[in-house]
Amino acid sequence: GHFGYLKIAEGCDKHCTYCIIPSLRGKFRSVPEERLLKQAEYMASQGVKELILVAQETTVYGTDLYGKKTLHLLLKKLCQIRGIRWIRVLYCYPEEIYDELIQVMKEEPKICHYLDIPIQHASDRILKRMGRRTSKQELIDIVGKLRKEIPDIVLRTTLITGFPGETQEQHEELMDFVDQMEFDRLGVFTYSPEEDTPACSYDNQIDEEVKKRRADILMDIQYSVTEELNQNRVGNTYKVIVDSIEDGMYNGRAYFDSPEIDSGIMFKSDDKLNIGDFVNVKITACEGYDLIGEKV
Repeated sequence: GHFGYLKIAEGCDKHCTYCIIPSLRGKFRSVPEERLLKQAEYMASQGVKELILVAQETTVYGTDLYGKKTLHLLLKKLCQIRGIRWIRVLYCYPEEIYDELIQVMKEEPKICHYLDIPIQHASDRILKRMGRRTSKQELIDIVGKLRKEIPDIVLRTTLITGFPGETQEQHEELMDFVDQMEFDRLGVFTYSPEEDTPACSYDNQIDEEVKKRRADILMDIQYSVTEELNQNRVGNTYKVIVDSIEDGMYNGRAYFDSPEIDSGIMFKSDDKLNIGDFVNVKITACEGYDLIGEKV
């Protein structure tokens, strides 16, 4: 296909109280850089134009092999591969985002100004019970820093609602946080107990109906945020990669949409286009999460 995933590490050392991944997949292990570069070159030779870096946590890449974070160095080398037009980074733990990574994102035109930063909650008490390593203020600070350094950056995050012991007050704190932070992309999951995790045995498990109601409220807030952000994109022109063709309409994405998890742009073109083509599209309207446009 025209986009592909490059898994740069396996395992995780974070041990969040709701997650079984460290038990299943072991400690964090980076894939050696030379192997990743060879794999990325092969993917490019097979027509991959958008490279998406994934791991349980991408931001600490290299710490086990090279004694320090080297994701920024890997990105620089990946940018040199012919045929790769876009590089996107997912699963960046907020507390691990570092200055050199921000700088390389600013410098390298192939790197999409897009980061996926799972934060899970905004209540300090719930974050602590989750085993997360950030506070609410630290989350506010890193988001502010990213937006200051890269003004057009798009931030995606995920939240867990209905975690054991989450009070109505803490839920409302999360509601206010979502409203104020205005994340470009946001997903909400209801807490699901995983066997053999600490959180599974926590007291004050939340009723499923309450979890669902809280998730719906959060997504309603985010819908209003997204609708306003999309309205602000009307009239602008963006580079778009063509993903599919349906009923004479093209579906594609700009830098601010990751495939398979975000929405996209539906647009018309008088010229025949192929999947994987890059074209300039002017946004003419928006419908909820989706943008409408035309090739220019």
